[in-house]
Amino acid sequence: MSPHTIAGGVEVTIAIAVVKTLILGLGGAITFFAFKAYRRTRRRALGLLAAGFGIATLGVALAGLLFEVLEVSLAVGILIESLLVLVGFSIIAYSLAVE
Repeated sequence: MSPHTIAGGVEVTIAIAVVKTLILGLGGAITFFAFKAYRRTRRRALGLLAAGFGIATLGVALAGLLFEVLEVSLAVGILIESLLVLVGFSIIAYSLAVE
């Protein structure tokens, strides 16, 4: 079995694209609902929560876009994704601590 395939012959690239798409959809939905809650309540913590999830979701989407469309190396794409997810998670953590 090739290192680029998983059980059943499904290519890893396709599996990654499917998982990234699902993450983008779920992350987008969480960002939308957090932002909607922020607009309703105007609580700073909810605005930060929405921003954090939005940035983390952007990181996941941007990595695939950079690699597939702009032909940036996989390592650079993963680094950019990781940095944006780190920033997003940091904002989420801060939003949970602030009142």
